[in-house]
Amino acid sequence: MITTISTVLLMAANSLTIANFEALHRELQPAGEKVWRTIPWETDLLKAQAKAAKEKKPIFIWAMDGHPLGCT
Repeated sequence: MITTISTVLLMAANSLTIANFEALHRELQPAGEKVWRTIPWETDLLKAQAKAAKEKKPIFIWAMDGHPLGCT
């Protein structure tokens, strides 16, 4: 309910129509089902750090504790 209200208020404040929102939403969708596989993931933190420093790019770290499916 809060999300719906927030969306309506945002649309009213910025003159964003439903049609514009839907068009923008379609444009922002990833192409294909397995786009994440195109990301050059690194499993070695030191290698990732060296590569990021060389390319002057940030590092995105995905870390978690527990079972990947939430089954603990």
